Parts: sequence; structure tokens; C-alpha cells
Amino acid sequence: MKERPNLLIKDISVGKQQLVEIAKALAKEVKLLILDEPTAALNEEESNNLLNLLLELKKDGITSILISHKLSEVSRVADTITIIRDGATIETLTKGIDDIGEDRIIKGMVGRELVDRFPKRTPKIGDISFEVKDWNVYDPLVDGRKLIKNVSMNIRRGEVVGISGLMGAGRTEFAMSVFGRSYGKHITGTIIKDGKEVTLHNAKQAIDNGIAYVTEDRKSAGLILIDDIKWNTSLSSLDKISKNQVINDNKEIYAVEEYRKKLNIKSSSILQKVGNLSGGNQQKVVLSKWIMSEPDILILDEPTRGIDVGAKYEIYTIINQLADQGKSIIFISSELPEILGMCDRIYVMNEGRIVGELNRDEASQENIMKCIMKSNKEAV
Repeated sequence: MKERPNLLIKDISVGKQQLVEIAKALAKEVKLLILDEPTAALNEEESNNLLNLLLELKKDGITSILISHKLSEVSRVADTITIIRDGATIETLTKGIDDIGEDRIIKGMVGRELVDRFPKRTPKIGDISFEVKDWNVYDPLVDGRKLIKNVSMNIRRGEVVGISGLMGAGRTEFAMSVFGRSYGKHITGTIIKDGKEVTLHNAKQAIDNGIAYVTEDRKSAGLILIDDIKWNTSLSSLDKISKNQVINDNKEIYAVEEYRKKLNIKSSSILQKVGNLSGGNQQKVVLSKWIMSEPDILILDEPTRGIDVGAKYEIYTIINQLADQGKSIIFISSELPEILGMCDRIYVMNEGRIVGELNRDEASQENIMKCIMKSNKEAV
């Protein structure tokens, strides 16, 4: 991890925070290591390194309990797999005796066969609705360190555009800086929406211009965990449920209840604290908050991080429905199968630059990695 050792944890990305947490656990002389979603914020290479480490620890007599929604990882390293659904143990599968393939695990998790991992969609792509030109962003903590370098991209109505790249590529920094300059300093470049240049100095101006950003870190930046579903959902749309700065309680309850049903948020009521919801339902609350604001441009940063395959499918379906309504979706993910399964077009980022653009027909894991490796060679 290429970071200064005196850098504060709060000032590094979620993925790098995860690496520090893992290093801290391994620094102790442990006999039992419990890892809860250890690779959720890691890219493929870093995930492989961690899994190889678990196999090495196994040889040294260290027992590991791996909790993960990434089924390929579980199948690769686990000797036994226990499937839990709705707080109860469904079954335990043993390697070498039972089928521990992904399809078999999914069946146990969702209670039925899941034929397609990604819901099908017939794209209805329109005109360009959003453009970013020559975008540059500097690190807010390190003087002179340029994080985003002359990035230009566009997206059309009804299109899902992916941004792929390794950890540290600058995907989140780019997205946050575009969303009302929520990150970075000395930001330069042009944002054009619906053919007109717009200037966004803060998140409120971004929201007022029909732009929404679903953060990669829902617990600390996307939700107020001690508050209920109602408050979290309506937070970005108070102007729609109020008059003269007075909230219409009945209007708020009706609107939030409608989104709870639309997104199938499993809860006792809209008054349930979001901190008591599962990860998948918390993510649906974040999505409902921004959908309620009625954006034209929806930036999704790791929208399915740390949630199970059933909840992922529901969120994919919601994304497709929004695209069918003519919304423009920017989809950021560290999981290449997810990027390939959901996106109509993919931008590849590396070290703060756009290093490739792939249409759905030419997009593959190999081609994405080729773009990254080629840019690394050119930089040498």
C-alpha cells in the first residue's frame, strides 16, 4: 500500500482502511482469525493475495472463519461452508463431499435457483445528457499531488456507464469531485449537463442540478445510523415534502412508505433505525434517498459492496428500471463481473487517468486489464 505511514486512517480510501485492519489483525499471534467481508473493498489482485495468505496461515495451524458474499472466494479457500439466511442456519456443505459451486451456494442463500446473476435489459440509449471535460483534481492533504488528470467522459440518457480500475485509480475521488466538489482542491475542468455548462460548488448545487451520488461508504457517509428509515430517506428531498420550511408529516410518511415498498426494504416500519437493518436493506435506503430526489444523473460508487447475492440482484433490477426511465447511471465497481454484467459502456481508469473506453461488445476482464497494463508501460 503506497501511503505515508503518518497519514490518518480517516484520510485514506475504504479499501486501504480494510488493508490496515487486516494487517492489524495479522500482527497479533492469533490462533483463530475471524474475517468479516475482508475483501469487500479490495480489488481482484489484493483479494487473491489475502486468500493466498489464508491458505498459508492454514498450513501454520491457524484457523480462519471467512464471512463473505463473494462466492468464488468462499469456494476457493473454505473446507466447510455454512449458509445462513434470515438469521438461521440453512445448511453446511463440506468440500470433497458436497457440491460447493457458486450456483449451489446461491440456491441455499436465496432459497431458489437464480438463473441469471444479472437481470436482462434492452438498452434504450438517447442523447448525451452529461459531460465532464479536462477534469483535474489535487489532493486536499498533500500539496502539489495531482489525483485526477485531464479526465473527460460523457454519458447518454438511459445508459449505464461503468468506471473500472484498480484500487487507487481515482474512481471515487473523481466521482466525489464531480458531485459538487465534495473532494479535492484546485479543481479545474468543465461540466456540461443537457448541453449547458454548469458550475457546482457544493453538494446542494449538484442536487439542485439533478445529480446524485451514492457513496461507497454507506455507514459513515451515506446514512445516519441512529436515525430511522423515514428521516434518512427524505433527507435529500425536504423541499418536496415541505412548505415554508415546515415539513408535511403526512406527505413525508406517504412518500417514504412508497419507496420502502418499491425497493422492497425489509423492516418493521419506516420508523425502524437504519443501524438495525441488514447491509442490503441499508443500501436500499441509500438508493431510495437519492431516487426520491428525482435525479437525472445517478453516480453509484460500489452500490453492492458487502451485500448478499439476492440483495444484489434486487439492486441491479432497480438500476435497470432507472435506466429504462431515461436516467443516466455512472456505475463504479471493483468487481469486474459486475461491471461487465451491468454496463453498456466502460471507462477504464488508472492512476487518475482514463486509459481506455470499451463498448459492451468488446468489454472483457482481459481487455480491461490490458488497458491498465498498457498505461503502466507507457508511464515508465
